[in-house]
Amino acid sequence: MAVVGIVFIWTRMRPRRDDLHDDMDGSGEIIRTIMSSQLGFRYEELRKATDDFNQINKLGQGGYGSVYKGVLPDGREIAVKRLYLNTRQWTDQFFNEVKLVSQVQHKNLVKLLGCSVEGPESLLVYEYLCNTSLDHYLFDAFKKNALDWERRSEIVLGAAEGLSYLHSGSEVRIIHRDIKASNVMLDERFRPKIGDFGLARNFMEDQTHLSTGLAGTFGYMAPEYIVHGQLTEKADIYSYGVLVLEIVTGRKNHNSVASSAEGLSLMSQLWKHYNAGTLMELLDPNLRDQCSEAEALKVFQVGLLCAQASPNLRPPMWKVVEMLGSGDRVLPRPTEPPFINIKGSNAKSESSGSSMSLMSNSDKSPFSTNQLSVSGVQAR
Repeated sequence: MAVVGIVFIWTRMRPRRDDLHDDMDGSGEIIRTIMSSQLGFRYEELRKATDDFNQINKLGQGGYGSVYKGVLPDGREIAVKRLYLNTRQWTDQFFNEVKLVSQVQHKNLVKLLGCSVEGPESLLVYEYLCNTSLDHYLFDAFKKNALDWERRSEIVLGAAEGLSYLHSGSEVRIIHRDIKASNVMLDERFRPKIGDFGLARNFMEDQTHLSTGLAGTFGYMAPEYIVHGQLTEKADIYSYGVLVLEIVTGRKNHNSVASSAEGLSLMSQLWKHYNAGTLMELLDPNLRDQCSEAEALKVFQVGLLCAQASPNLRPPMWKVVEMLGSGDRVLPRPTEPPFINIKGSNAKSESSGSSMSLMSNSDKSPFSTNQLSVSGVQAR
């Protein structure tokens, strides 16, 4: 019922683009429609719930807003997303997130509880997940001990199931555009839920791609999206592949031109060890005695298949879910990922000796891939 309610609100409250210029703070009919529903939260109620957005309650920082823990008068714990600025760009992203998240419901997606547009800033209210985000554990030398092989396997599979649902399991086709460790939230049992839909886009049934401004996080962004700005589900699949490889290695993908040129990036190291048959050397040392070699190599291979340079070769997410649950099934051999030993336009692949670029031999447009988030053409 809550989902139906928010969808109804969306159809009522979405202003014309011209109206947004005159109504940046979401006043008028938008406020009346939301606040008259059970999904509307009072700004003052959320301000008090977060202790006036106290930094002690800050859970993290997303693409266009910060997230705070709050406690409602009835004792319910919530996560409140506070937008940085009430500008045209952020207003559009606010309504985009409300619209898209309200249309989907899955155990591996963060649940939207409601929103507030009545006060000086727009707020989104989500379910509270006590273990915050995956990056807080995965890239911390001490906290990562909480992520044993069983939990990491569940996170890999759960994230795949959530993405598969977004791409083909719901009534709308949605591309997330910002799949990364900090956008995978963890509940009390470390079960994964994909969050932060501010950059997400939906596809019509007959659309093959969207042409859009660059948005997402470098290091997770697919090469064809960086070069051509053409967005498909394959961009999410690439991001997911990078995420999987980070999970199994316990290393962040610092994918800069400098590190790629020296063969030091995570993707360069993975491809080198894959060709040498020594991938197990890159397995997170914390996992060495917790899984079989076959189990680890399967996850490595799924990650590499999703992170191939050619988008056409990346498996759809429903197929990824099938691969992860396939037992001893033989998987296809992955082809080379992008960003391998980039040295200007004449970079060479260690494994094949062929000219290397972001995408293929026909497109030699090297691009810096530092760990930087962007929205539109601006750094996030």
